[in-house]
This record gives sequence, C-alpha cells and structure tokens, in this order.
Amino acid sequence: MPTQTRIVLLMHPMEWRDERCTTGRITCLNLANSEIIQGIALDENPRLRALIDDPANFPVLLYPGREARNLSAQGLPDAGEDGWNLEGKQLVVFLIDSTWACSKAILRESPGLLCLPRVMFEPKEPSRYYIKRQPKPWCLSTLEATHELLLALESAGLDSYPDKTRLIDAFMAMQAYQVERAAASPSPRHLSRRTAD
Repeated sequence: MPTQTRIVLLMHPMEWRDERCTTGRITCLNLANSEIIQGIALDENPRLRALIDDPANFPVLLYPGREARNLSAQGLPDAGEDGWNLEGKQLVVFLIDSTWACSKAILRESPGLLCLPRVMFEPKEPSRYYIKRQPKPWCLSTLEATHELLLALESAGLDSYPDKTRLIDAFMAMQAYQVERAAASPSPRHLSRRTAD
C-alpha cells in the first residue's frame, strides 16, 4: 500500500533476532514506503543518518511525552512555527519497534533521536492484541501504532490512508494463525527443540 509518509521502524536486536513474525515485519511487508533499521546505538547508523540529514526529508520521532506534538488534537504546526517546516519535504516518521523497556534502551543509547521533533497520537481504539497482554490499555503493537499514525496523519491532511482495513486484517490473521498453531501443537517451540536433538 502506498503512503506519502516514509515509515521507518527502529527495531531492537532482540526483535530482529528472536522474533521471526513480528508486527513490525508485517507492517513493512504491507507498506511500500517503509523500512526497518536494526540496532540499539543508532546515532551513527549510516542509513539513519542519511534519512535525517537529507534536506528533502522532515524526520520526526513517534514517541509520547510532554514534548511531543499530538497529531490527534493539533495536527502539525504551520510552516516555520516552532521550527517545523514541511513545505516540499517528505515526512519521515521513526517508530521504535521493541518492548517498552527495550525502547528506553534504544533512546538511552541513541540520544540523537530525542533531538528530533516528536509526535504522538491518541488511539481511536485500544489494542486488539488478544494473544499478548499489553501493559496499559493505550499500549499498541507496532502494526497498530502505524495504523493509528496513518489515521491521525490523514485527519491532519498530511497523508491519505486508502485501505484502512489492510494492516488490521493482517494483524488479526497473524494472531489467528498463531492460535491455530498453538492448538495443533501445545508446545511448538519445545517440539522444534526435541526434533533438533
């Protein structure tokens, strides 16, 4: 699915190495204008630097907090206000793809990310992650966060979101498949280890 906004997932190595079917990977498989950058200390990562330093881009970090501009309530400011100037630039949104604890590690080891303008949104719906417990009702999987981000960007007039069911349908299909596999084999991870022995 095409989007005007470039979605860049900053994936913690544990997600990259240990999880083959992550919501981040499914997100990127569904969005043409997206990519994954893997690591913890990312400030000197060549690809990250290229995206941030490109004058044709307007990079922002999706991360909640007092400093973050709420896309759901405010959209983005007019050109020039508070240093924001999107005119003629591509919006590049960086999302941290990890657990909340690991996302703090990425921010600690990549302090340059916190120098970027920050955005957030108010989710229209709580997490649909029924096979995994979220720590708070507003905590979302990476795929759900991307879905909500695209809804907020469209509402703010910054992007179009042509197929609003695509990401959520993929997310629900992923969960249904995992439930099906768990029912077919009560301990699939242990089974694979026994087979390897």
